[in-house]
Amino acid sequence: MEYYGISDKGIVRTQNQDSIYVPINLKHKLYIIADGMGGANAGDIASIKAIEYVKQYIVDNFKEEADINIKDMLKKALVYANEKVYEMSINDKNYEGMGTTIIVVLICKNKMYIGHIGDSRLYRIRNGLIRKITKDHSYVQKLLDDKTITKKEARVHPKRNMLLKALGCEPIVEPDIIMKKVELDDYVLLCTDGLTNLVKDKEILLIVTQLKDCKKICEKLVDLANCRGGYDNISVIILHNDGVEV
Repeated sequence: MEYYGISDKGIVRTQNQDSIYVPINLKHKLYIIADGMGGANAGDIASIKAIEYVKQYIVDNFKEEADINIKDMLKKALVYANEKVYEMSINDKNYEGMGTTIIVVLICKNKMYIGHIGDSRLYRIRNGLIRKITKDHSYVQKLLDDKTITKKEARVHPKRNMLLKALGCEPIVEPDIIMKKVELDDYVLLCTDGLTNLVKDKEILLIVTQLKDCKKICEKLVDLANCRGGYDNISVIILHNDGVEV
């Protein structure tokens, strides 16, 4: 499994409230992106701590050889992280109102287990096609589901950044948990809305299929978002199943 990740503050904001995690070694094949919010109220702390708590829970509870329900464990990891970040927000006025989106991928035995809260996304590129696997927890997504707006209108909707769910904002949260098989030559892309608000899905597909190299893909996507204004933090992780056992 080849992989690479970048988190960039963009060209407008002075602070990067996004955080990413990619494994230093392949013992735990865990990849995470979080997009913090709260302005001066420590959105960066929310994203850093959310990743820290999710990673801690998974490392403490996951053994590949054990007979465990990985989807259930991943859900519990996100619920645990939500509780801890929420506690921080209510016990320290400096952190009041903070929260974060999060998307987590754990690879095990040619399967990827995905957990997410918010509007950071996961895409899969397979056989020249791109598919958004996650579903945004956002007001605009609800309008799309209700068929009151089109996809074209969603891209420019004034409330497209309004979330219906985030980690750390409420005492209880219900994450989405998904399992998908990983096939040879699949590309998996995790990203924040700093990318998807400025770069279309078909453009992501074109860059992945043209460049193929994970590092070059990440750099090109971030550069393109910055060339189009870079008004938000931009984070991207690319995984490629290059035939090495996963």
